[in-house]
Amino acid sequence: MTDPVVRQSDEIEYDTVDAADGLEKGVLINDDHGAPNFAIRRFVIEAGGEVPKHTNEVEHEQYVLEGAYTVGISDAPEAHRADGEAVDGDETYEVEAGDSLLIPAGTVHWYRNDGDESGAFICAVPHGDDEIELLE
Repeated sequence: MTDPVVRQSDEIEYDTVDAADGLEKGVLINDDHGAPNFAIRRFVIEAGGEVPKHTNEVEHEQYVLEGAYTVGISDAPEAHRADGEAVDGDETYEVEAGDSLLIPAGTVHWYRNDGDESGAFICAVPHGDDEIELLE
């Protein structure tokens, strides 16, 4: 049986993500804290920040907490918008607080914050190899 865990915000350490410009990651809960299936992380993308095109080995579910930024999704024929339309080729989306995304494993994606304020999002991933492969 898994024990409940409560982590206070001042316990979260944020690290710079080397593969990006202006991106920090804080691990909120993961298997180190006893979570049996998923990890949740909080990312902050600074004004002017950019994450290059990349893929990940596992799916990502994301929820935008604050700010607004651009997300690009490429070469994702199996991905679908909420309206049921397929995402074919390159698509860009302007996202803001309250929006959510599903990025399937292996899908090419990127982020750019052209705004004057930072953006933040929660990202949930299943345990496993979350290796990132940069494409640029």
